[in-house]
Amino acid sequence: LIQVNRELIVRSSPEAVDFALLKDGKLTELHKEEESNNFTVGDILIAKVRKPVTGLNAAFVNVGYEKDAFLHYHDLGPQLSTMLKFVKKVSTGKLKDFTLKDFPFDKEIDKDGSINDVIKANQSLLVQIVKEPISTKGPRISSELSLAGRYLVMVPFSDRVSVSQKIESKEEKERLKRLVKSIKPKGFGVIIRTVAEGKKVAELDRDLQNLLTKWTVMCKKLYKAPHPSKVLVELNRASSILRDVFNDSFTGIYVDDETLYTEVKDYVQEIAPEKESIVKLYDSNVPIFEKFGIDRQIKTSFGRTASMSKGAYLIIEHTEALHVVDVNSGNRSNKAKNQEDTALEVNLLAASEIARQLRLRDMGGIIVVDFIDMSKPDHRRKLFDHLRDEMKDDRAKHKVWSHTNYKTTG
Repeated sequence: LIQVNRELIVRSSPEAVDFALLKDGKLTELHKEEESNNFTVGDILIAKVRKPVTGLNAAFVNVGYEKDAFLHYHDLGPQLSTMLKFVKKVSTGKLKDFTLKDFPFDKEIDKDGSINDVIKANQSLLVQIVKEPISTKGPRISSELSLAGRYLVMVPFSDRVSVSQKIESKEEKERLKRLVKSIKPKGFGVIIRTVAEGKKVAELDRDLQNLLTKWTVMCKKLYKAPHPSKVLVELNRASSILRDVFNDSFTGIYVDDETLYTEVKDYVQEIAPEKESIVKLYDSNVPIFEKFGIDRQIKTSFGRTASMSKGAYLIIEHTEALHVVDVNSGNRSNKAKNQEDTALEVNLLAASEIARQLRLRDMGGIIVVDFIDMSKPDHRRKLFDHLRDEMKDDRAKHKVWSHTNYKTTG
């Protein structure tokens, strides 16, 4: 069997994420995911306090939504002063070590204190969306952060280990607590989720390491970060696209952004652990789409003619009712053994290119293809089967018809 190289190239920018699908280096699909300004529960932002309000014992915080977010005193988290100190040092570049093992914790804030004693206007702080905004209200936020993994939830600036109440067995609770205490880094608390029941230490440790990576990547973003800005996005854009396009035949996934790379790796590890090693972080001065020849292909892919190898080409016409594709052999008919073999060779090439163009241009409706005439029925059958195979990768619902035999559908 010939190994087909299927690669997914992911390019990230603040406005959007572009996904390009390559088959043996040829661009077959292009997707764009716009960066939405949604506020999803779990997102973490670096934001500025607008003003504390004594009467409400809360502060209003600018998170970039039209209405300010609401942060109540009870949602500040006991280690607020430690967190504020950490954010200040990391944002100014004074602190490069994001593990909390040597970071001194301040005294916890008073459980029944007043907002004015602990927070000032214009102060920078990390906040997490607890409740999404509704028509008249901004989002509800908390500054007691937590990063959720598959089996564990990691809580920075804490040392507590707790277990989900839904795990009933006392022995299992003890076992999990003991395991997590032995692998947990200093300065981070851990909540053990119900799904951790029965899991081995290696799986829990891997989850924890993933969360630590997430934390580190997030902290790197704090240096000179604009306020307000998202530093950790909970709903990951990578998974939504991968869910649609990923399958076992992939041979490489290249991502040019560290956060996205971690998300993609996590996702692949979850659904196809044996494929985890194909996810690579692309780190070079040459832009990723240029390096993989995608920019060049985008420029040449959307014209009226699409060229194929050895001089053959397609002409693609759009009318209001349908798309018409004309297959041309170019200058090779005289070189081949005979007309019939040439026709088959060009038609097979064209079928592959047409399947690719349909996906690339997102063409739908009725598509009429004028292949080069062939007199041999087995050649016609071969072409029909080949086109049907090439169309298998297309997720759009489709039917392939042959005019020579209307009973043939696929």
